[in-house]
Amino acid sequence: MTTTTFLDHKDTAMKPTDLLNKVTETLNFLSPIGDLILRCWVAYAFWVSGLTKIQNWDSTLYLFNEEYSVPFLPPEIAAYLGTAAELVSPVLLSFGLLGRFAALALFLFNIVAVISYPDLGAAGIEQHKVWGVMLLVCFLHGPGKLSIDHWVRQRFFNVNT
Repeated sequence: MTTTTFLDHKDTAMKPTDLLNKVTETLNFLSPIGDLILRCWVAYAFWVSGLTKIQNWDSTLYLFNEEYSVPFLPPEIAAYLGTAAELVSPVLLSFGLLGRFAALALFLFNIVAVISYPDLGAAGIEQHKVWGVMLLVCFLHGPGKLSIDHWVRQRFFNVNT
């Protein structure tokens, strides 16, 4: 009679720690895409607002003169600066060029927008809170690997992140 043993048999079931490591690796691989989506999503909101302002400049000047009360600035200068901030900063943020600076600029702009428009309403305030949190994450976390900032760091400063 022949006896066969299975001593060489290896357990092919994945251990919980192996599964956790695999999930973590996958999420780390995907996180730059999440950074890019977050940057572009919040940048789009401000970009559209800036485009709206330049499409009808007379209305924009009227709003800054009659509706918005930007502290410390004359209405016309506030209109120019606000529109420039909404057109330049989102582009920088989307491409991740000076990403933290762009996120901070829009974060501060967002605060000024809430302060300057008293008739914003509850829904508008909630939307600005969401944008504020998104911009804060972009500022604190940085633009991530899918950004010009990352490419510049690697190319010119030999910094691997």
